[in-house]
Amino acid sequence: MKASPALSTTLKPWPAMPSDLPEIIRRRAEEIYFREGGLPGRDLQNWVQAEYEIVREQAAVFKHGAAVVVRVDGVRYVGEYSSDSSAGYAPGEFKRGDPVPVRFNEGKMFLKRRNGTELETHIVRASR
Repeated sequence: MKASPALSTTLKPWPAMPSDLPEIIRRRAEEIYFREGGLPGRDLQNWVQAEYEIVREQAAVFKHGAAVVVRVDGVRYVGEYSSDSSAGYAPGEFKRGDPVPVRFNEGKMFLKRRNGTELETHIVRASR
């Protein structure tokens, strides 16, 4: 899938959590369940731990993050990333109008860079 960058980067305050947050937490709780040996009766503890981990990860990403805005099939996606974990991504690396390979997975958007690596972002907004 190719995207057309609408903007390079913008500093923003921490946005709302993804709309599929309960599903993301459920999957993480399931991972914790299996990681901890599948102990029965710990559903609530696993959920709370998963929620804590997800919220902490989101906060770390958005603390000093910037955003990349792209259009894919008429939808405008805003993906925020942390400059600390961007693997050397430099704002302006994606030029307006240039096709950019992009993939989506569980509330994240991955933009393929010219050097072959991907810029991982958390989707904070999608609109037509």
